[in-house]
Amino acid sequence: MIAVIDYGMCNTGSILNMLKKVGAGAVATSQVSDIEKADKLILPGVGAFDKAMKSLDRAGIIPAMEKRVIEDRIPLLGICLGMQILARGSEEGTRAGLGWLEADVRKFNFPHNDNRLKIPHMGWNRIEIKKESNLLEGIDDNPRFYFVHSYHIVCDEPRDILAETHHGYYFTSAVQHENIMGTQFHPEKSHRFGLSVFKNFLERF
Repeated sequence: MIAVIDYGMCNTGSILNMLKKVGAGAVATSQVSDIEKADKLILPGVGAFDKAMKSLDRAGIIPAMEKRVIEDRIPLLGICLGMQILARGSEEGTRAGLGWLEADVRKFNFPHNDNRLKIPHMGWNRIEIKKESNLLEGIDDNPRFYFVHSYHIVCDEPRDILAETHHGYYFTSAVQHENIMGTQFHPEKSHRFGLSVFKNFLERF
């Protein structure tokens, strides 16, 4: 069973619909008991970094998540803000992140004040796969995903970078460190490309 963490920072319905299409048993939950029973976790997120961390803390589920992910090493997929809060912290706020990735989150900063480059980075864009991973296995050539974000993750270790995307410069758009994975794009809004990501997460981990 996949537990989609519901802490008030994402519409979990679209994720559950995609998981249903790939045959996954899934539940949207903020219950410790569901997290303890889950085989895999998905951590979505839309909005502000500090608010997300405050909401997770208020829900009282961080210790249960940490035990399952760090100690029991079940697969975790963070999506958009859900990936960013896996890092140590963000320029967007002052709260510490979960710190499960050796990374920080920074705001887009374009040289020469190029007004053609919009923030947030919104809409469809390509990803360039940087290393082999079961998460992105078998995705069509020239894969395109849907993005909505003003901040992006910066990894300490290049080996944790699965994919990059260009918006003014190349930024990390997918990561993996052992059992911890994340996408800056929204697979639940990315049609067949996103469906492939969820299928891989279900079947290959």
